[in-house]
Amino acid sequence: MTRYTLGWKTRSSYTCVNLNKVAKTITIQEFLAEAKQLPVLDARAPKEYAIGRIPQALSFPIFSDEERAKVGTAYKQQGHDPAVLIGLDLFGPKMSGFVQEAEKLAPTKEVLVHCWRGGMRSSAMAWLLDFAGFQVYLLQGGYKAYRQYMHEQFERERPLLIISGNTGSGKTDLLPYLQQHGQQVIDLEGLASHKGSSFGGIGMEPQPSTEHFENLLGMAMLELDDQKPFWLEDESIGIGKVQLPKPLYQHMQVSPTVVLDVPKSLRIQKLAEEYCRTDRVVLESAILRIKKRLGGLATKEAIEAISAGDMEKMVDIALTYYDKAYTYELAKKQSVLRLPLETLDPEENAQRLIEFAKQQKLI
Repeated sequence: MTRYTLGWKTRSSYTCVNLNKVAKTITIQEFLAEAKQLPVLDARAPKEYAIGRIPQALSFPIFSDEERAKVGTAYKQQGHDPAVLIGLDLFGPKMSGFVQEAEKLAPTKEVLVHCWRGGMRSSAMAWLLDFAGFQVYLLQGGYKAYRQYMHEQFERERPLLIISGNTGSGKTDLLPYLQQHGQQVIDLEGLASHKGSSFGGIGMEPQPSTEHFENLLGMAMLELDDQKPFWLEDESIGIGKVQLPKPLYQHMQVSPTVVLDVPKSLRIQKLAEEYCRTDRVVLESAILRIKKRLGGLATKEAIEAISAGDMEKMVDIALTYYDKAYTYELAKKQSVLRLPLETLDPEENAQRLIEFAKQQKLI
């Protein structure tokens, strides 16, 4: 007969020990490697999971948000032992349900488990699943270790190439074609679910939190070859409501920047075609968000243009502000190269960009 015991490690965490077999604790690097083929169960509360998570992880909370608050309050007011007893009372009735759900998620009965710091919650879940016959791998240091690992990705020196250009230059459109030609690319706006301007949320999914955006970005960077440059679209430190990691943003400012010089007439035509399919109320709200920068008269004219269905005039007015802002930000760059383009064909422009980068010995 297999015997199990609970052993307390510290006043804030415990380990669950199978006297014949112990759930294996692995590093964040090993954990992410295993996550490519094994289910990841996040034992934190739903609110924690919603703010940020390992992208592959499934929410598998040992406590609800309310239960977590109850245990935390008991710990602060009554101490460790009473809080643990409350936690066990909450955990006990749900154990069979956890096992049944885990069997659905992991039919091979092999899972990865983590909580915030690799302490009480993940250890309790690991003990239960181990007892039920699962092979369990625990993340050493928990989600906190994962977050630290993500931040390390932003601190690392990597060769970057920045695609810049005025609003409407088709920068984002080039990215998939660059990838098709063997270039390394990260789509920051795709990860942020925002195109950066006052109009940037139109047609996009809700944005992630900054924390989860960092997780998505860090994971994308892990897939890259550090010895080869990768392309990023030029961005402000804020993309909608999310923020770029400061070390990466600072690195972007000193990296070689290629400006796509596209005639304003083409940019106006492109944006007008996009916005003619957008609800007028949404467009008016976007214009009103930059009212102070446009000025009262320009704002009034832009709103009237929207009402008249004259999208080219509205775009022309908006670009007056955005082009000035772009010129101001570009002046801060240390290494700027210009690539004149006479078309907005993304495939053709991607090829032109690669050829230009090779001529300039950037790649």
